[in-house]
Amino acid sequence: MFERPQAGERALLVRLDMGGLSTAPDEHEEFQLLAEAAGAEVVGRLGGTRHSPDPRYFLGTGKADELKSLVAATGAELVIVDHPLSPAQERNLERLLECRVLDRSGLILDIFAQRARSFEGKLQVELAQLRHLSTRLVRGWTHLERQKGGIGLRGPGETQLETDRRLLARRVAMLERRLEKIESQRAQGRRARARAELAVVSLVGYTNAGKSTLFNQLTDAGVFQADQLFATLDPTLRRLSLPRGERALLADTVGFVSNLPHELVAAFRSTLEEARNASLLLHVVDASAPHRERLMADVEAVLDEIGCAELPRLEVFNKIDRLEEVAPRLERDAEGRPVRLWISARAGRGLDLLRAAIAERIGGAICERHLHLAPGDGRLRALLFEQAEVLSDEPLDSGGWRMVIRIARPDLERLAARHPALGVDAEPNA
Repeated sequence: MFERPQAGERALLVRLDMGGLSTAPDEHEEFQLLAEAAGAEVVGRLGGTRHSPDPRYFLGTGKADELKSLVAATGAELVIVDHPLSPAQERNLERLLECRVLDRSGLILDIFAQRARSFEGKLQVELAQLRHLSTRLVRGWTHLERQKGGIGLRGPGETQLETDRRLLARRVAMLERRLEKIESQRAQGRRARARAELAVVSLVGYTNAGKSTLFNQLTDAGVFQADQLFATLDPTLRRLSLPRGERALLADTVGFVSNLPHELVAAFRSTLEEARNASLLLHVVDASAPHRERLMADVEAVLDEIGCAELPRLEVFNKIDRLEEVAPRLERDAEGRPVRLWISARAGRGLDLLRAAIAERIGGAICERHLHLAPGDGRLRALLFEQAEVLSDEPLDSGGWRMVIRIARPDLERLAARHPALGVDAEPNA
């Protein structure tokens, strides 16, 4: 029997063209970037073509023997296969190669485990890992197949495998209860935002498209950003200032990737709920990516899986600083609505266009009001500067102020409830 090694980062990468279809070069590059993001030292690669997976090794007997020779020649301690493996295929490969074997789902789960920072994020990743592990307890581990024994311990008992399964199920149930409590807190926050009629704009997109950089530019949030896959996992919400007086919240969500493990989609349901309940999705796209249409299709597939297919969205083509002679611009559909923007978040180009487009897409009725405030209305004046667009503000000889403001209708109604002098009878202006 084979005892699995516990350490080792020297990795061989295995990817096959399945069904006679050749793999795009950017998919090979993405696979290597995923491995490097997990901390692997890539010492070799193995490719090939198969019409269908081999039930025993996935690769086929000949390719598996070739891989065994390559492991011995390179001293690899880990083999990463860029395809989903069944538990039996993973176990058979480990016995043959005498080293650890990881499939694509296990690789992405490992990256998420390294990057999670918040309490909720760590719980979600652990839950996803345990669900993945629950199908893989029958492995090459010898101690999992032995009955507890020894003097005074022989008897019906339970195998170590059964014990591990029971403990794992207990841990999964505990994590689910904790996450349900956090989800109820998130739902309470969403209800409060709904009562305040705050629109939520959610950033979605392929990993490393520049979502966190754009989030920082629009909100000064200071969240971690880096040129790497899955740089940030934990969702963040910040207030977004818009040019026409609307108030909104901007949500930064986890990046997507092709063939995202279903365990992750299920575990991160509360995080992805921010996208599902958004008023507008900003689909951030790396404009410099050579196969950006494929990446956009992968994002749309995940959005459809989590129930966001029907939500309004605005495509934001980022990183135009990497393209030649591409200036920031806004594109509209046949009805005149903004549908696509070309910007550079890192260089800060086109952000004013983006803010205006967001305001246009989420903005309801905007009211323009001419006000005369008394000297004792200083608090109201401060609130107007905070929640409205002040077009003019002139002091009066009597000690008050004459103001012209533009404000979202819900904000006007809320202020008027506490300050009846404002009134809500103004006609909205587009």
